[in-house]
Amino acid sequence: MAIEIRDYDPAWAEAAARVIGEVTAALPGLVAVAEHIGSTSVPGLAAKPVIDVMVATQELGAVEEREETLAGLGYRRVDVGMPGRLFYRRTRAGELVVHLHVVTVDSWDTRNERILRDHLLRHEGHREEYVRLKRSLAAAGHEADAYTRGKTELIQRMVDAARAERGLPRVDVWEG
Repeated sequence: MAIEIRDYDPAWAEAAARVIGEVTAALPGLVAVAEHIGSTSVPGLAAKPVIDVMVATQELGAVEEREETLAGLGYRRVDVGMPGRLFYRRTRAGELVVHLHVVTVDSWDTRNERILRDHLLRHEGHREEYVRLKRSLAAAGHEADAYTRGKTELIQRMVDAARAERGLPRVDVWEG
């Protein structure tokens, strides 16, 4: 399936807030913190119309025990090979609409998705460079994996800069 990049839509923030509310209500007492992450969380940034939300919990196993509840909301867990993370997808009418990332509270401050989002919020030049690359990859007909891998070099460079600003060590953006 071809990648579609859309201009920023303010409704993405509202959709993320709804997702956070639903997930928090579905997992009472388990969600310590939740945030909208990914390209749709950066005002003005063109993106695939998929909402990414990250939630932190004390224990991943407690969320695993409640997967039936998440399934009732349409979430299906996918093994993406990322240690220390549960990853869920939700589709509507066959179209992917939400990625739900569940991580531990102790890893929250060092999660690259949050770090990249914050970096893009502060650096307009990097936002513009990122949009140009995403549009170019999509226009070239790259599909999911090739599209994601095509962004890796730029994302790594931006995450490295952002982690350095925070005094954090460099890590590979590809978890696993």
